[in-house]
Amino acid sequence: MDDAPLDHLPARGGDADAGDASELRDRTIAFVRAFGLLQPDTTPCGQPLSTSEAHALLELSRDGGLGQRVLVERLGLEKSTVSRLAAQLERRGWIDRRRDPDDARSILLELTPAGERMAARVARTRAARYEEILRRIRPSERRGVMRALAVLAQAAREAGNPDEGVAPVDPFGRRRA
Repeated sequence: MDDAPLDHLPARGGDADAGDASELRDRTIAFVRAFGLLQPDTTPCGQPLSTSEAHALLELSRDGGLGQRVLVERLGLEKSTVSRLAAQLERRGWIDRRRDPDDARSILLELTPAGERMAARVARTRAARYEEILRRIRPSERRGVMRALAVLAQAAREAGNPDEGVAPVDPFGRRRA
């Protein structure tokens, strides 16, 4: 996954009319539904966990453990949300939470052996799901789809989420006040 900023894109794409905004909304809703993102306790890949749990396992498996604050930044969630998420993962036996020996205010999150197995299972089913989706996109269209997703993700990060009070971020992922 490439979350690198798209520095070559203009900071602003220009005015958007209501029709374009409505079409973006409708196409995004259709994608969210088709991909299975509305299922609260099953990932789009069919695993028995929430999408947030799957993303947390992914991040923890990449680095062999993280500070809870780092996970907050990577997932783009509030501290309290990640705290509840970590508690749920711990109850499931997938992570251990402990105080950082170098900073007693910080919490370290590490996968347990059961968490490593679940993360690997999710990774396998995720890979299979994306390969199946990609097979249904003509090779000549794939680069355009990837580019459109990158542009959309950057625009969404920059716009922030006013419903959740999440501040917009700059192209480097830093939150702006």
